[in-house]
Amino acid sequence: MVKTFLILVICYMFLYSNEQIILVTSDSINTNKATLSCFENGKKVFNDIKVNLGKNGLGIGIGHLELKHQKDEVIKVEGDKKAPIGIFRLTSVFGYADSEDTHMPYIKATKNLICVDDSDSIYYNQIINMPKQKPKSYELMRRDDNQYEIGIVVEHNKQQVAQAGSCIFFHVQKDEDPPTAGCTSMSLQNIKKIVKWLDIKKNPILIQVPKKYLGEVKKMYPELPLD
Repeated sequence: MVKTFLILVICYMFLYSNEQIILVTSDSINTNKATLSCFENGKKVFNDIKVNLGKNGLGIGIGHLELKHQKDEVIKVEGDKKAPIGIFRLTSVFGYADSEDTHMPYIKATKNLICVDDSDSIYYNQIINMPKQKPKSYELMRRDDNQYEIGIVVEHNKQQVAQAGSCIFFHVQKDEDPPTAGCTSMSLQNIKKIVKWLDIKKNPILIQVPKKYLGEVKKMYPELPLD
């Protein structure tokens, strides 16, 4: 009994040690539009931001905490153009500039920097410099457009499960209102504001869900003002 109690206490402390939470909510699992809210210590820090999701909506992803979901819910797979549902760590910021005004680890996107989406590669779902033996499929992190001018790495599928989805980011939207290939996009102005606010010491996480999951989110994070 004492052991069980201690485990529950430790789990509770782990869950609520997150001081910065980005909550992205959509009306349904099939939409490619959502609302982003930022919280610190249970208080909203910015006005809500309209964001774009995957062209084909959302699918259940692999995060660091599991959300209860129905067994018949669509699971995210590589190339499905769905943004992941789940709870994910935010691990670093990347961009074209030499540095950024942020308290997150920063990765400069050079011409040799790639994110590997080839499931057969040992580098699957990793951001690396181009190896001697090129993967069959990869994304350039320094693009010819401004979509990766600045972005945030979402730790989805850390275990590199084959075909479970890779290279998930917050990034700059292509145009004013377009869906993505599976990431979450917004205006340059808004992503810069978030990047400046984020602090790796405050354990930032992303909770990305359709509204029907908010009851479960509230159980896990009762300090969030979701009512």
